[in-house]
Amino acid sequence: MKTMSNVIKKVIPMLDRILIKRFEVKTTTAGGILLPEESVPKEMQGVVVAVGPGARNPAGAGHLAIGVKEGDRVLLPKYGGTKVDMDDKSEYLLFREGDILAKLE
Repeated sequence: MKTMSNVIKKVIPMLDRILIKRFEVKTTTAGGILLPEESVPKEMQGVVVAVGPGARNPAGAGHLAIGVKEGDRVLLPKYGGTKVDMDDKSEYLLFREGDILAKLE
């Protein structure tokens, strides 16, 4: 069985890209009724799993710092991101730093 750390090591974001695990959508109501996934809107929040080094600094050597770190909760746009398939059946998306709407506290 693979652990979460082994799965994450397969994807290392480049430059200003951020790998995000989207929060699971509840498909069961409080009364126990199962809802089809198509009828439930996508969750617009996620947790940062991995962060690239940042965009290249146009003024010189090095990279520009990224405003989020691993473990941060973020608000995502409704559409966008590149889906990344992993072994643990969760939904992972790759976003550029500028596409993330907000950092949640």
